[in-house]
Amino acid sequence: MDQDGSGGGNAALAACEFDLFAAVGRERVVRAGERVFRRGDTGDLMYVIGHGRIELDFGNDLATKQLGPQEFFGELGLLIGEHTRSADAVAATDGRLVELGQEEFQQLVERNPGLVAQFLRRSITRVVLNEQSLIRQLRRRNQDLETALDNLYATTHQLNQTEELIRTDELTGLYNRRGLTLHLQECRRLGMKNAMGLVLVDCDRFKQVNDDHGHLIGDRVLQNIAGILRSVAGADDVPCRLGGDEFCLLVSAHRREDVMRYADFVVTTTRSLLLLQQAVPTICPVSVGACLVEPEQDWNDWYARADSALYEAKRLGGNRAFWIDGAESLGT
Repeated sequence: MDQDGSGGGNAALAACEFDLFAAVGRERVVRAGERVFRRGDTGDLMYVIGHGRIELDFGNDLATKQLGPQEFFGELGLLIGEHTRSADAVAATDGRLVELGQEEFQQLVERNPGLVAQFLRRSITRVVLNEQSLIRQLRRRNQDLETALDNLYATTHQLNQTEELIRTDELTGLYNRRGLTLHLQECRRLGMKNAMGLVLVDCDRFKQVNDDHGHLIGDRVLQNIAGILRSVAGADDVPCRLGGDEFCLLVSAHRREDVMRYADFVVTTTRSLLLLQQAVPTICPVSVGACLVEPEQDWNDWYARADSALYEAKRLGGNRAFWIDGAESLGT
């Protein structure tokens, strides 16, 4: 690539070459900041700097290049005609250029073909060197981009893992309270409209399990409760461990019967597993409170209503589900 492309190679004319080019070419005066040509333009002129400095900006994060007196640029425009410029050429200072087109080049050949042949050999060598330099720069840049992408993927993966840990209960794999809060915030941001049901689950006599059998057995019981919630949850439902031995299930529902189907499943499943229990417990009875909630209400309002139903289930002896909806209630 020539000097309106990527840099490399000697761009200066010998004194005898400069004198010949200056004698044949057209003089052009430039002012500091004046643009000789733009990157992407086509042109068929070559330029030799008689006085001042020209800056070549190749863009694409490639280094700019400064050229001074007796250096030349844009030669491929002259040698192959209508060449697409690969850089912006801007006068860094006031100066004087020598312009050469096809007519002037023909005069060069007629006046001193040997000197022109020497110039052409050097120009071709410089084009090859420039191409090799550009390939190396592009290769390094591609390697840098690949490294940056690898780092970005690794960072994104770490952030996703961190966010997952923030949202997820480590023991059960369900959402934790923070995860549920973030989920509700996202739903409200997207415009949560449908009615929902809240099923609040609390283990009965769980402390006795820990006291009699140890915390490892207690953890296994909590994991089995979480498995029940996970098994009944639909694609749009959110099972969550609120903390300790308290769980909840936020479900898409419009009627009491829809919500109670979840609540009854949890109670019925734990009752069935209790019948199969061995000396070391794998499950415990649960009390469940259920209610319908409105999207515009606050979580604290939802929790208070479901907790009232849960309290009634506990008061009636536990191991059951209780529904609350204003003045109307139903226990099972």
